[in-house]
Amino acid sequence: MPHKINGLQHLAAAQRYSLSGLSRLWQETAFRHEVAGLAASLVFFALIGAAPLSYVLLLMLFLIVSALEAVNTAIEEIIDRISPELSSTGRHAKDLGSFAVYCGLVAWALLLAYAAASAFVVPALAGLAHP
Repeated sequence: MPHKINGLQHLAAAQRYSLSGLSRLWQETAFRHEVAGLAASLVFFALIGAAPLSYVLLLMLFLIVSALEAVNTAIEEIIDRISPELSSTGRHAKDLGSFAVYCGLVAWALLLAYAAASAFVVPALAGLAHP
């Protein structure tokens, strides 16, 4: 049994494992698209003058989507390793992981829609109320 590490050594090892996971996740096209989506969203927020809270929510949603993408990738790798043949169970596991990512992306889209409405629709409606 390997020697259990504690304290700062454990923290450093966890950091290395996380960076290794990030390196693996970067190999996924979907994750690279999500990073590009974050960059585009940040530019969009800057252009519309989004509130600081919108930026915080965007970064939180990006981290959640990234975590979901990592778990989805892990599920796909495990299924491909233990069940290389086509099976309904493997397909269901992969579909559920994909659906989890999809839900995160829908939440992201809702935030973008909210920010756009706050920037354009609400001020236009306020202008109608006070001619």
